[in-house]
Amino acid sequence: MSDTKTFTEGPILGPLVKFTLPILFALFLQSMYGAVDLLVVGKFATSADVSAVSTGSQIMMTMTNVITAFAMGLTIYIGQKIGEGRPQEAGKGVSAGIFFFGVLAVCMTLIMIIFAVPFAGIMQAPPEAFDQTVSYVRICGGGSMVILAYNLIGSIFRGLGDSHTPLITVAIACVCNIFGDLLLCAVFHMGTAGAAWATVAAQLISVILSFVLIRRKTMPFQVEKKEIRWNGAINKTIVHLGFPLALSNFLVGVSFLVIIAIVNSLGLIASAGVGVGEKVCGFLMLIPLSFLQALAAFIAQNIGAGKTDRARKTLRYGLILSMISGITMFLVTWFHGNILASIFSNDPQVITAATEYLKAYAIDCVCTAVLFCMIGFFNGIGMTRFVMFQDIFGAFCIRIPIAYFMSRKVPVSLFHLGVSTPCSSLIQNIMCIIMFIHVKKKVLPRLSKDSTVSTS
Repeated sequence: MSDTKTFTEGPILGPLVKFTLPILFALFLQSMYGAVDLLVVGKFATSADVSAVSTGSQIMMTMTNVITAFAMGLTIYIGQKIGEGRPQEAGKGVSAGIFFFGVLAVCMTLIMIIFAVPFAGIMQAPPEAFDQTVSYVRICGGGSMVILAYNLIGSIFRGLGDSHTPLITVAIACVCNIFGDLLLCAVFHMGTAGAAWATVAAQLISVILSFVLIRRKTMPFQVEKKEIRWNGAINKTIVHLGFPLALSNFLVGVSFLVIIAIVNSLGLIASAGVGVGEKVCGFLMLIPLSFLQALAAFIAQNIGAGKTDRARKTLRYGLILSMISGITMFLVTWFHGNILASIFSNDPQVITAATEYLKAYAIDCVCTAVLFCMIGFFNGIGMTRFVMFQDIFGAFCIRIPIAYFMSRKVPVSLFHLGVSTPCSSLIQNIMCIIMFIHVKKKVLPRLSKDSTVSTS
């Protein structure tokens, strides 16, 4: 019996929540990587190490997000083939994807190692933290193959409707990373380099154990070695779906790197404070991000089956649940941001700077509760080019200009710099709502094969 779950029949709300929760826990544990790195470094090293880990992890996050976005193309492909009742086609997609992403990982490894110094320079890493930043990027960049394999496993299983296996792989990596950080940073006092080595080693262990777990699972298809090769037709589809997301994630990541670079130019305290704030923000975004990934897989299966009414109802449930969490996160962050910031730093000045920055992200918690659900919906129906457009527009026409303008006002306020993000999210929400109205009237009727939907 196959471990694959189909979302095209029966109740919606219960299966959606059950599918989303493991994704949420996996994202939480994944966020613990950078958080534990920063937490341990913040407690057992210097502010320069905190700045280096913050800047270096932002660079790596940008590159990793590109890979993850490309992998979303594979998730959508697998989900639609499962929804169409063609599991063997999904299997061919997995085989072709393994080869494609392997080549991509080699390219990423070379780029991160060769260009680590220019990247740190572009980011305006403070002089006290420059060498540590370069070290972090080179060590993590050298492990790009591991990072890609780690993320690819999760993308494949989410496309199959299995969110538990990715949770197990992340849990393994998180536990290993915690022990690695404590050993290398707290015991051996390796600082930034120790945090980087712990991250790569943890993901390598996770990938190895993940393959052991996968061999024990019953798959709806066979992945044959002879199929792990270049497949032009399948790769074209994966690129068609994934490239717009990868490009938008890269450019959006660049927009945040620009903001980090602006902050780094303000000095070590501002750099460390925003670094702490960004780690907290990573946790604040977990619930909307989990709905984004869950909705994409859930809706892709229903679009493949032609059940557009179920797809729309799934979006509605996601929006309601995500908004409840968004409002809760707003209240916690706005009124208790200092407590959240103090988890990652003992320096009162860094905590004050982080608290100021977090107030802006408190507003964004409400905006992204809607935005990420809408993006999940558009990804699920294959409209990744629109997702790319609205992401790029928000990043380069709203976020960067506002951040730059605010950085010119003296005295510089980290809150005002941070406000550029919710401003961008608000405009993107308006764009998504307008597009949804168009899709509801013009696109979904063409995709529909069965207008019935279970409401139980």
